[in-house]
Amino acid sequence: MADETTTTDEQTAPTPEQEAVAEMEQASPTPDGPPPPPPRLLGKYRDDVAPKLQDEFNYSSTMELPTISKVTLSMGLGEAKQDRKVLEAAMEQLGIISGRKPAVRRARKSIAQFKLRDGMPVGAVVTLRRAHMWEFLDRLMAVALPRIRDFRGINPDSFDGRGNYNLGLREQTIFPEIDYDSIDVVRGLNVTITTTAQTDAEGRALLTHLGMPFREQGYTAEERAARRRRKLRGRSRN
Repeated sequence: MADETTTTDEQTAPTPEQEAVAEMEQASPTPDGPPPPPPRLLGKYRDDVAPKLQDEFNYSSTMELPTISKVTLSMGLGEAKQDRKVLEAAMEQLGIISGRKPAVRRARKSIAQFKLRDGMPVGAVVTLRRAHMWEFLDRLMAVALPRIRDFRGINPDSFDGRGNYNLGLREQTIFPEIDYDSIDVVRGLNVTITTTAQTDAEGRALLTHLGMPFREQGYTAEERAARRRRKLRGRSRN
């Protein structure tokens, strides 16, 4: 007689929607009431984006469909090693933007020429997952990016070769939650969108269908030169 095995104890991996709803239920002040609805962008992914990705890439299983796994926001604060108020202000602003408490990023080694010692604060970082991640991406694409002056779309070439996208923002004031009159200085921040996509083409298709406003082409040679000049001017001021 052949041996029979059962798989009743095995648990399937939760879907992104189930994870987001579970997190929102845990954070809800009224656990006895109806569960809160999932984030709008998550609903769009489930109802609209996932079928389009399936048609475009012909996945053999729904588990292969790429999705967003996390979003990381960070600010580099070289001047924080001399002025703690800079770090406190940046932490407050990053917390307002993300809705979560940021963590301090510290130097891992000492560099004498930069007057940097091991353990000195050099930045702030916060990682968003599940419901907070979807809500932030929705605000970023629908509200914040269109507020950039002379906005013509973001660079479609800033993928890392594994489906993850890196976006640099020059001003934190594009987020309406930040009061321009109350900030000390204009700071940039970096947004890293980590996906489960295996290739840049899949990651680009995922973000495009979600509504990321990519420009049709990457930066021209003149635009890249202008960006380098701006970076050099910024470094010379520091």
